[in-house]
Amino acid sequence: MNATKLMSWGRYPYFPQTPHFCDVREDVPNQLTSIIANSSTTLAYGNGRSYGDSCMAASDHVIYTRPLHRLLRIDFELGIFVAEAGMTLGEVLEFAVPNGWFLPVTPGTKFITLGGAIANDVHGKNHHLRGTFGRYIRSFGLVRSDHGYLKCSPLENRDLFLATIGGLGLTGIIDLVEIQLVKINGTQIDETRQRFGSLAEFFDISAEQDIKHEFCVSWIDSTAKGAHAGRGIYMGGNFATDGKIGLEKSRAFTLTVTPPFSLVNRFSARIFNELFWHKQSKHRLKARIGYEPFFYPLDGLLKWNRIYGSKGFRQYQCAIPERDAQSVLLAMLKVIANSGVGSFLGVIKRFGDIPSPGLISFPMRGTTFALDFLQMNILEPKLFQNLDAIIGEAGGRLYPAKDSHMSGRDFRRGYPAWEQVEALRDPALMSRFWKRVTT
Repeated sequence: MNATKLMSWGRYPYFPQTPHFCDVREDVPNQLTSIIANSSTTLAYGNGRSYGDSCMAASDHVIYTRPLHRLLRIDFELGIFVAEAGMTLGEVLEFAVPNGWFLPVTPGTKFITLGGAIANDVHGKNHHLRGTFGRYIRSFGLVRSDHGYLKCSPLENRDLFLATIGGLGLTGIIDLVEIQLVKINGTQIDETRQRFGSLAEFFDISAEQDIKHEFCVSWIDSTAKGAHAGRGIYMGGNFATDGKIGLEKSRAFTLTVTPPFSLVNRFSARIFNELFWHKQSKHRLKARIGYEPFFYPLDGLLKWNRIYGSKGFRQYQCAIPERDAQSVLLAMLKVIANSGVGSFLGVIKRFGDIPSPGLISFPMRGTTFALDFLQMNILEPKLFQNLDAIIGEAGGRLYPAKDSHMSGRDFRRGYPAWEQVEALRDPALMSRFWKRVTT
């Protein structure tokens, strides 16, 4: 055990986690038994990129799996990759990219682990074409306190396979993962950028451009009001078919200290949003850029979560059904703009209709909207409760991997299959999130 305490990426809520290290896979069952004896329950903790309390054990004692990051097998003919669950997506790319392979689905950071990607069934900019990460899992190993070691796949222990994908780490400790990579002919991205002045314009551009691009995402100005509400910048991209194959050596900077106060507030957020939107050309632009700045723009600043200071930050991410997406988003933007609580970063993208194999995976056909807010006590009564009501009435739901406030009622309404996951939950595994929304 180490004295170092672990936190979630948002640094809120404040429940420091005590890590119990696993240096080899054989350590997992021993640590599981030891923690149960002393603390009753535990949870796997990878690289700590979940934003709220879904990565926090109810006992505040976690099994730290990040050291389990060894490559076990890779087939460059078929693109089959087998590694320990603590390996990050960035480490996968270090092996895959030089040989012409890439992740089929990647979120906005390469610093999450394979185990975390499964537990949260992450999605990326290409959901409309490829669905979620869970669709490309061939198998994984699962260590349980009650049944020992199990191999799970679409054919073996299928019920646990489906419950574990998106199951928030509650069905067992994932120790190794077998995934299917996708072949690429170039690692650079042919990108299209277009500024839009309203939410209606975003949906028009998205309808036209999403079918032309595998990867689609938009930045949105959440501080704009009136006729400018919903303005932003659309970004679509495809892998170049005639480019070079090779890893990119992008330079990353590290925020080495946590400032005594947040560098983000409603005034700086409004100024940033205004300048960023006006900086973009009015015309549609095309360029060829590297995959690192396209997929992982925030990874260029390591420990960027520190810019919010010691209080941390909250992310609010929701999925809204396709039918009412535009009107619901307009209502949300009005509430956010009128609240006076600024968001430095707003991201919007459309989900497709490809179902995930996971029982309680987040995406649904429609639109997802994500914003970051400095942690303040007024967030829940002044903003989140109003947004929750809008989302609930529309039949939408919040993303557990980013959540720190969702009510049990909203969770159970948004994820009706939660009881199937609860029935398969390892009795020794319990997160603060799961305890909050199911009890």
